Amino acid sequence: MSETLPPNAGLIGGITGPGDLRRLSIEQSALLAAEIRDFLVAKVSRTGGHLGPNLGVVEMTLAMHRVFDSPRDKILFDTGHQAYVHKIVTGRQGGFDLLRQRGGLSGYPSQAESEHDLIENSHASTALSYADGLAKAYALRGEERHVVAVVGDGALTGGMCWEAINNIAASGNRLVIVVNDNGRSYAPTIGGLAEHLSTLRLNPGYERVLDLVKDALGSTPMVGKPMYEVLHAVKRGIKDAVSPQPMFEDLGLKYVGPVDGHDIHAMESALRKAKGFNAPVIVHAVTRKGYGYRPAEEDEADCLHGPGAFDPQTGALTAAPSVKWTHVFAEELVAIADERPEIVGITAAMAEPTGIATLAKKYPERVYDVGIAEQHAATSAAGLAMGGLHPVVAVYATFLNRAFDQVLLDVAMHRLPVTFVLDRAGITGPDGPSHYGIWDMSVFGVVPGLRIAAPRDAATLREELREAVAVDDGPTIVRFPTGSVAPDLPAVRRVGQVDVLREDPRHGARGDVLLVAIGAFAPLGMEVAERVAGQGYAVTVVDPRWVRPVPIEVAGLAAEHRLVVTLEDGVRTGGVGDAVASLLRDAGVDVPLRDFGVPPGFHPHGTRAEILTALGLTAQDIARDVTGHISGLQEHATEIQPTS
Repeated sequence: MSETLPPNAGLIGGITGPGDLRRLSIEQSALLAAEIRDFLVAKVSRTGGHLGPNLGVVEMTLAMHRVFDSPRDKILFDTGHQAYVHKIVTGRQGGFDLLRQRGGLSGYPSQAESEHDLIENSHASTALSYADGLAKAYALRGEERHVVAVVGDGALTGGMCWEAINNIAASGNRLVIVVNDNGRSYAPTIGGLAEHLSTLRLNPGYERVLDLVKDALGSTPMVGKPMYEVLHAVKRGIKDAVSPQPMFEDLGLKYVGPVDGHDIHAMESALRKAKGFNAPVIVHAVTRKGYGYRPAEEDEADCLHGPGAFDPQTGALTAAPSVKWTHVFAEELVAIADERPEIVGITAAMAEPTGIATLAKKYPERVYDVGIAEQHAATSAAGLAMGGLHPVVAVYATFLNRAFDQVLLDVAMHRLPVTFVLDRAGITGPDGPSHYGIWDMSVFGVVPGLRIAAPRDAATLREELREAVAVDDGPTIVRFPTGSVAPDLPAVRRVGQVDVLREDPRHGARGDVLLVAIGAFAPLGMEVAERVAGQGYAVTVVDPRWVRPVPIEVAGLAAEHRLVVTLEDGVRTGGVGDAVASLLRDAGVDVPLRDFGVPPGFHPHGTRAEILTALGLTAQDIARDVTGHISGLQEHATEIQPTS
């Protein structure tokens, strides 16, 4: 990637790798930290990205790279969106002009970018498991290397972290866990970590840690106070409060902290102590999300966690306001909750991004944010449903994959009325393959009794959400993409559950193409139809509305056409196209089918339009294919026409 920094770029211009950091004094490192914050604000203001988390980890990242020898020592980020500073100091400053844009830097660690990056899965709560396996591998191979896992921004609310810690503690390997405690909504879990793992103090700050834990756990309903009382009872039994006997000595976990995460000297000192133990160590760094940039620090919602392009002076977004899918869902959910007191909301640390926060503002007692714990969210929702409520679980589409077993066996097998609302469904663009919501219609399409709705516009989102929460004998999913809602696309008529969006004027004659357009691909389907019709073919466009199971009416409509075409914003394998083909076989409808969707694979980041173009999912590409196929069918029919 080309270097775009000016020649007078200060200290940051001289940083091409971690080795350059080790030649700086502590004072110079502090100046570099200020330059990095200015750099982040300037670059992210143009491209959008995860600003707040990275402003909070500047000194911590510098200290890690000054103490550990990357890439020989492996530094893993959980969550991966807090790795921008890591990218800056590992030679990728020039790539920030194209951050999260096609051909530019990923917003997450990327093996293709640098030998300093290892794990690309950017779903939270996974790094400690990776780290456990890495450390075991290095130990078995006799390699003297450290593994450092940076855990923050809510990752510790995920159960995988605690499963990993149980194994890490027993392993005795060279593994340092840096807890980035940014004091936000994730503080109680960070406090929980301090409560559980403050076993071996390397400094006399025991009382200070206990106060921190008390404050954190005190804000955790039901659980926090009993946990604190247990801890306090243990403390009373310790004779020497300055250097206590470890509470969980048998685990072999050391604890350093809490440390000021914005003090490079303090962070380096703590990390060097941790490194010297050559065994698992917790380093508890207290940071502030958005630190050093006033608009981020004053943003109460999320400290400019992941803004689009913004004015660097004010922090105000520069994009023109528009009606978003999330806003439509949020408004309609509140309207439904006004009418039905049994409606409750659940989210997994995504209250604002998924719109659940709107419900929480009006009915705070009816909303539960469980942290980054999608599996728990699904089964807790099952319990709520068993108790007579109708939970609406709002998560990003990509994250519900993590709770497949819970949806299958805890919800569906009990035929419980739980509605899962999947935001960011389909190709989402800048966040890359780990965040594309392209799997849900395939993965959850196999769940018995589960029904999936894919609205095409604001009106059908409102309608289908209401239909979903009216289902009382099993789970439902309502999925929609990110971004602005397209103009409403009214139906010409409705056949059973299926909306007919376009019909050829030659009514009564057999049509050429039945085009089944799924959800947000309905406008694309209409454009394809216009192009194909322009070649003289009769095209009908339908939106099944509920795509799993596929409405039986689709089979009847298919029988009236010579070719069926499906368009879906999800993976083709096991997708709606496959489901329509299965429906036609079962119904004895012998009509050929062409299915268009996302091919299996991990597709690179870029804008949604760029990615769909690269995948051949444009009106021009699809219309060309469909025209060629229907033309081939026509020629074949002519060839076998019996002679008189």
